[in-house]
Amino acid sequence: MFDMDEATRPRLVLAICCLSVFIVSLDNTIVNVALPSIRRDLHAAVSELQWTIDAYTVVLAGLLMVSGAAADRLGRAKIFQLGLAVFTFGSLLCSLSPSPGALIAFRMLQAVGGSMLNPVAMSIIRNTFDDARQRAMAIGVWGAVVGLSMALGPLLGGVLVTTISWRSIFWVNVPVGLAAIALTHRFVPESRAPHPRAVDWLGQALIMVALASLTYSIIEGASAGWGSPVILALAALAIIALIVFVTHERRDDEPLIDPRFFRSAPFSGATLIAVAAFTALGGFLFVTQLYLQGDRGLSPVSSGLYTLPMAATAFIAAPLSGRLVGARGARPSLLIGGAGLAISSLMLTDLTAHTSVGHLLLAYFVFGLGFGMVNPPITNTAISGMPEAQAGVAAAVASTSRLIGISLGVAIVGAIVAPGSAAGAHAAFGQASHPVWWLLAVCGFAVVAIGALSTSPWALRTAEAASAMASG
Repeated sequence: MFDMDEATRPRLVLAICCLSVFIVSLDNTIVNVALPSIRRDLHAAVSELQWTIDAYTVVLAGLLMVSGAAADRLGRAKIFQLGLAVFTFGSLLCSLSPSPGALIAFRMLQAVGGSMLNPVAMSIIRNTFDDARQRAMAIGVWGAVVGLSMALGPLLGGVLVTTISWRSIFWVNVPVGLAAIALTHRFVPESRAPHPRAVDWLGQALIMVALASLTYSIIEGASAGWGSPVILALAALAIIALIVFVTHERRDDEPLIDPRFFRSAPFSGATLIAVAAFTALGGFLFVTQLYLQGDRGLSPVSSGLYTLPMAATAFIAAPLSGRLVGARGARPSLLIGGAGLAISSLMLTDLTAHTSVGHLLLAYFVFGLGFGMVNPPITNTAISGMPEAQAGVAAAVASTSRLIGISLGVAIVGAIVAPGSAAGAHAAFGQASHPVWWLLAVCGFAVVAIGALSTSPWALRTAEAASAMASG
């Protein structure tokens, strides 16, 4: 191995891990900017655009925990390199997609690789930084990179789509992925958990079935009809899979998710807050780009500039929220964040093609402030009171809930706007989106209400009781 001092190696490992989270997180925001171009080039329906996003997030959410367990058992550096290789190859295939169906399939392959990156990289960081203060600083850098990718995604995506084509948003992942594979092989030491958890394959399969069938029924229900036998069957399958999942998890010795966690009000609250906040984010990103490039006729670059205030504000607000959580607990950040999501959404409930630029930018700014404030305390709330041995699993559940929220946001919002936007690429998305903004406002108010309840003295007592039960 390359000779370097003990202080330099951990920083290099952190940089390699941050490189992986950057391309995975960038892939979420950068694809939204390209949706109108994908729609025109591949003649994709709105439901196919929804699947372009949700095929990625559903698979990612479904495999996140099992990938982490596999890395603990087989080797974190090994699984990390495998994830990079699969993600890079999937990105290359996405750039070559000849049809919407092929793009959706290759996005699923991307997600298989992506599921091996973020949770495994976090395990590598925890294993690399022994000192608690240095580990906290490393995790802070990690979080900042996520915010940076969110801020750069719309603008970078706009430039690439305008100057080259939508396919170029996937090309950028290839050289970065190959470089990360080489650097991981050379500099990241192998590590395994001393007592790895067994993989709950049945629980994993059930959660995948529940997520996929629920998402499919929502996305395709708008076109097939909500009373269609297929849609009703899939909705029923989602409910049955969820019931069987809960029953199985209660009986399994090493469950995918310990049901006793949900007796902790902060943990349950954080799960619901993550779903609500990221439903708002997924819906916002999906409908906003279609509106800006459709109703307003903006170029991808211009639409990226319009949403830059939202992303930049979220990037700035996130570390401020982290400090506020450290000083005063999670409640102030959750209340401010939920209020920001609700107020910004209410500002857009009468959106039209002629809404003033100033009004749009102010609404986007407030949304970014709300999202930036609400995201950091989610994990903090989830692990509140949990024993140290269970904190990683609790954090993984919070991350999975975020992805479920994005999937639901895209699915529900697309189902709402699809009937009113069937006329083509320049349809009236603004008018069709009015119910969307009311829905997102409800998500914001839900964050406020759940945030207040889950950080109360009663909630903290339930966390202590759940912790004692989980440790026993």
